[in-house]
Amino acid sequence: MKREYHKWYSPNLEKEMELLVFGYEGAKVLFFPPRMGRFFDYENWKVIEALKNKLENGELQVYCVDSVDLESFYNVFEDPGYRIYRHIQYENYVIEEVLALANLINPNVNVISAGCSLGAYHAVNIAMRHPDLFCKVVGMSGRYDLTKSEGYFDDLLSGFHNDFVYFNMPNQFLKNITDPVLIEKLNKLDIILAVGKEDTFLKSNYNLSAILNEKGISHQLFIWDDEAHKACYWRKMVEIYF
Repeated sequence: MKREYHKWYSPNLEKEMELLVFGYEGAKVLFFPPRMGRFFDYENWKVIEALKNKLENGELQVYCVDSVDLESFYNVFEDPGYRIYRHIQYENYVIEEVLALANLINPNVNVISAGCSLGAYHAVNIAMRHPDLFCKVVGMSGRYDLTKSEGYFDDLLSGFHNDFVYFNMPNQFLKNITDPVLIEKLNKLDIILAVGKEDTFLKSNYNLSAILNEKGISHQLFIWDDEAHKACYWRKMVEIYF
């Protein structure tokens, strides 16, 4: 399958960033890595291999982006205000640089946001905040409010809260949306959530599903057997949901 490596200095993040592109045409998938992951993880874990037919048939083109989780949410050396600020810089990088590159390479108007674990948070958050930019979002094994401790996963902002935090936690800001135009835009998204029935983040997925139901926003929630929070499950999920 076609594979391209890209690296450039990001003005938004003020550092060099890398990504991999698989496929040559079709709907563009921005694929966010798991917690503290890297742009090459999905290739190494054979998740990309599971998409080989769709990539070679020109159905999909996948952009495996890098993360800055160790500089944002998992940066224990910086205060929470900086952590959320760094996350916002990362979102700007994805939209202004990665998506811009994808649109330059591939004119297909369909863009999918997807990710696993913390990557699912990134995928869902950016799609819900910018529904005009995406046609579909796939969140696998995700947590959708990082300020809520879940099992052995801590509140990643240490009790800190402000408007930037609020508007970057889907299970918070979606509860209070009332704008019918925004709700209609969200309703046009093909929203897919998948999580294991023994996953620590199961409740977070149920909460997001309940919020979407309350707002009349169509979506699909799939509950898998076991924890399903590992690459062997994600390989199966991408075959079904991408």
